[in-house]
Amino acid sequence: MTELDERSWAAAIDMYARRTTIAKVTGRTHEDWALDAHTLLRGDTHDIRGWRTRDVWEGELERLEDPFFPFSLLPDDAAATDAWKSHVYEIPRSSAERFLVALSTPWINVTKEPDFNERREELEAKARVILSRFPEGSHFYANTGGRSASLDYYRPVTGWHSFSVRTYDFGMFLVSETEVGMVWSFR
Repeated sequence: MTELDERSWAAAIDMYARRTTIAKVTGRTHEDWALDAHTLLRGDTHDIRGWRTRDVWEGELERLEDPFFPFSLLPDDAAATDAWKSHVYEIPRSSAERFLVALSTPWINVTKEPDFNERREELEAKARVILSRFPEGSHFYANTGGRSASLDYYRPVTGWHSFSVRTYDFGMFLVSETEVGMVWSFR
């Protein structure tokens, strides 16, 4: 496995270059990780380690007018976090790897990726680099509905809870004791 460092991280999140995606990590400063996710959803959040982020709306007019664009569902205070967290479901690490790969494909559907079999090993290796930033004991939360933990993310995903003003948004929060990350793709 590739060792996690700034360079391997940048190469790993490059798999989202063909997608409308936000991928970044912030520090964990609250007991309730959703309050840190609120910070993470802001467009002006920088990586806690100073590493590369991917944010397609960085510097765009929509973001300048609303720092949370395109997100509309926000955990903006302690009272709102429980309702907000009811829209994400914990998934195991093995599912998180597959979901990270699926989020890099044009339709968030590996079955529509013409060269997936040729690229699968490379994409999975990049997903493992992303996951390596979140050690054993970390938690992963997807917005793909109540059956998220049992979904095969290499099959089409048909349900989700929208967090944005976009028609489709699929994403995952990655939560360790020290960091909260997100990879969110839109179509």
